[in-house]
Amino acid sequence: MTIYYTIVFFLMGTVFGSFYNVVGYRIPKGESIVSPPSHCPKCNHKLTAWELIPILSYLFLGRKCSSCKVKISPFYAFFEFFTGILFGASYLLFGMSLELLIALVFLSTLVIVIISDYQTMIIADEVLLFGIVTISILLLFKGGFDLLLSSMISGFIAFFFMWAIKLFGDYVFKKEAMGGGDVKLMFLFGLYFGYEMALFAIFLSAFIGLPISLVILILKKDNVIPYGPFLSLAAMVITFLQLDIQKLGSLLNWW
Repeated sequence: MTIYYTIVFFLMGTVFGSFYNVVGYRIPKGESIVSPPSHCPKCNHKLTAWELIPILSYLFLGRKCSSCKVKISPFYAFFEFFTGILFGASYLLFGMSLELLIALVFLSTLVIVIISDYQTMIIADEVLLFGIVTISILLLFKGGFDLLLSSMISGFIAFFFMWAIKLFGDYVFKKEAMGGGDVKLMFLFGLYFGYEMALFAIFLSAFIGLPISLVILILKKDNVIPYGPFLSLAAMVITFLQLDIQKLGSLLNWW
């Protein structure tokens, strides 16, 4: 049954991943996520049901629009597959539990953040608010008001720490060094992880982002690089390794 449910969650994740592509692209631009229906951005061809099957449609169509034959970016299929992996791995890690539901909401928010920040350089407040409110409600069911209160306090600690880093960066570089969305994202991290691991996510994101940023700088000569995807990837690593302050301390002592 474990294999069966893992496959079910993977397939469910690919469907949600397809939807997250739409949300991540449209919400930051102030567009509706339901109207107009999914269509080719080049010729406006309305996609049929057969053209909306996650991953498979991309492959069966030969990676081209069925109408104008313009190549479809692999970006969309990648995030469908990636979200499927996240959902399947989450089931294996948490089983059928409230923790699974909380993790899926958290990871889903991160996927949308990666998509939106990469494509538009914006982390929409609506996306973060949905994640924060939903997780807060689930935490209330999980551990009552005490757990929610402590999680909220951790969220504020992480938020203000990141805000201080932003202010320092703005002062040093004499321009905006970090977007407000990255600061707000840290509240979500603190809410989910606790402030200790939320702050560790900042360090880990820098470790993940440095080599990738150098490649982008060399290839594109672009000095504007979104930070939200690196923070989100760091949070995913912490989630699936189930790192906490005790495990982190043990790793540091071993190192």
